[in-house]
Amino acid sequence: MKTRTIAALPLTLAALLMAGCSGGEKTADDAQNAASAAEEGHADEEGEIDLSADQIRKAGIETVRVIRSGGGALTLPATIEGDPQGMQVVSAAIGGRVVSLTRNLGQSVGRGQTLAIIESREAASLNAEIEAARARLALAESNLRREQRLFNECVSPEQDLIAARTAATEARIALRLAQQQVSAAGGGGGALNRIAISAPLSGQVVARSVTLGQTVAADAELFRVANLGRVAVTLALSPTDAGKVRPGSQIEIVSGDRRSVARVDFVSPILDETTRLASVIAVIDNRAGQWRVGEPVTASIQLPGGGPAALLVPQSAVQTVEGRSTVFVRTDHGFRATPITLGNPSGDNVVVTSGLKGDEQLAGPNSFTLKAELGKGEAEHGH
Repeated sequence: MKTRTIAALPLTLAALLMAGCSGGEKTADDAQNAASAAEEGHADEEGEIDLSADQIRKAGIETVRVIRSGGGALTLPATIEGDPQGMQVVSAAIGGRVVSLTRNLGQSVGRGQTLAIIESREAASLNAEIEAARARLALAESNLRREQRLFNECVSPEQDLIAARTAATEARIALRLAQQQVSAAGGGGGALNRIAISAPLSGQVVARSVTLGQTVAADAELFRVANLGRVAVTLALSPTDAGKVRPGSQIEIVSGDRRSVARVDFVSPILDETTRLASVIAVIDNRAGQWRVGEPVTASIQLPGGGPAALLVPQSAVQTVEGRSTVFVRTDHGFRATPITLGNPSGDNVVVTSGLKGDEQLAGPNSFTLKAELGKGEAEHGH
């Protein structure tokens, strides 16, 4: 009965009662400290670090997956990217003040539809040149008709008719040139001093770097428009693995309960100068809209042949704890410090010869904060 009563009490009070029953071996302050540590969560003797999802996010800790290389299959983390052929930057061809914005982030736009209107003196000059060219063409065509009539009546010589035809042709060329200059700048904006900036393709506005009333310089980026019906993932493979992949090879993309099959679109024949890895780009049919640009996913590609599978982890995930190489494996309650044995480095990754199964999620960037937390917990227990 007495044991059940203690267990039912709050943690701090139960600790105080236990301290009293043990004959003063543990003071009330020690019990209070133990209760606080249990409530806040820290490393215990087995290398467990209790952290909530919110604490992990605030610490800036990112999780990464163990990479399987060789053995007929390759699984590694990737990120959804926009199809390079389906994304375009919309910039201002001339400088001026933005007086109208018709689209916000995420909104759809059709090819040729107006995204923004810019007001400037340069726009006024371009539009005025069109009006002047039209007037010159109208005068030249009127003169040509008059000279043609006089020539038919044998009143005017042929050379006057030829000169009138030449002037009319030059006026037409001048008008087309003026119109093309306005078109290159964006198109008519409804007034002589305005130019409309149009969407170069149909899609969604994925970036907007301009605000209403802002003065922009020529060639300044205003929007980014993407057709997200197709997205892509870029994989970095070792030369050996990349040599086994061909355009058209199948890749499975997984995130949670969502899956898609992608096709390899490009295998780079050139290695990255820094990582010494080859880039492989796979294209995903995203007309259903289930994938978002920037989303982390896991990509799995089947490779022919190969010996036993090798496990690789990012070098940023490896910390040295008590002289041993250690990674922090994600658990239901935080992370667990796991000693590993390292092999040879491979670009930004390093081979793990023992200590991991291959299906773990690890703390990657900012994992050093877990090492500090682990050291703090050990110091508290030692004290």
